[in-house]
Amino acid sequence: MLSLRPPCTLSPAPWPRRRTLHGAAGTPQRVSAAAPSAIVEAVSPPARLSFPILVNGCTGKMGLSVAEAATSSGLHLVPISFSSRDMLDRTVRVGHTDVRIYGPSAREDVLSSVIDEFPDVVVVDYTAPDSVNANAELYCKLGLPFVMGTTGGDRQLLYKSVQDSNNYALISPQMGKQVVAFLAAMEIMAEQFPGAFSGYHLEVLESHQAGKLDISGTAKAVIACFEKLGVSYDMNRMVKIRDPEQQLEMVGVPEEHIEGHAFHLYHLTSPDDSVSFEFQHNVCGRSIYAEGSVDAAMFLHRKVRSNDSKRIYDMIDVLREGSMR
Repeated sequence: MLSLRPPCTLSPAPWPRRRTLHGAAGTPQRVSAAAPSAIVEAVSPPARLSFPILVNGCTGKMGLSVAEAATSSGLHLVPISFSSRDMLDRTVRVGHTDVRIYGPSAREDVLSSVIDEFPDVVVVDYTAPDSVNANAELYCKLGLPFVMGTTGGDRQLLYKSVQDSNNYALISPQMGKQVVAFLAAMEIMAEQFPGAFSGYHLEVLESHQAGKLDISGTAKAVIACFEKLGVSYDMNRMVKIRDPEQQLEMVGVPEEHIEGHAFHLYHLTSPDDSVSFEFQHNVCGRSIYAEGSVDAAMFLHRKVRSNDSKRIYDMIDVLREGSMR
């Protein structure tokens, strides 16, 4: 069994498995995955940067975590953020900065003022799925480089907006550094060994806090890799856990992380039930995503300053360049 386990552990899968390799069939064996050939040469850590960063979505826990990580990294946090509701008179305290929250109707005027004052600003978006496309279109209209950490929305339209505007953007369904590395390894395996799991049966569980409205983008990306490896999978079969009681009792999420976690389990079984594999990654809290989002903003800032010919990036690009702190 191949098991990737961060500090928080996931209880055995809640679904009944077709057949496990216990008892007469023997004890399940852990398989150590051989490290793939080097993807990149060793790169020295990038020099410390300081530039303006605007975190859109500071009224949410994820946006607030990114803002805190940005100030801890020495970036200049622009004291402005946006909410999905108008008629707000609210500020959010982040470190020593009071961030003023504006409603959606004020976005364009306020952002234009921000550009005048901070011409090299980078925006990080952690809003809501139904705001993704409208926000991206505005960033592109104003020529604001942005990191889209919000999942959901019309992703094809999102990419088209950036391409048509020739704006700079980093778009990724997953901002966690080590999870990005896992996804990169999965993509390499899928590209180099297509069909290696042909005929295997796949079961997937993902558990997130109740406030996560959309299906995990990470799960979708991993499943896409398994499909290239020869596995047929119907997304409607995915087990999605959002109920706190089930997360505590079935999944084994620590109680203190019920409001912020991401647990994923992928279970593969061979056609004759004689072989099984498990891929698992569990995240407690939001720091892994916040730190990765700041890395992404730093990466994008360097690309803008160098006038790089490529305009749309993802976290794999950040990883390949050795830009993870």
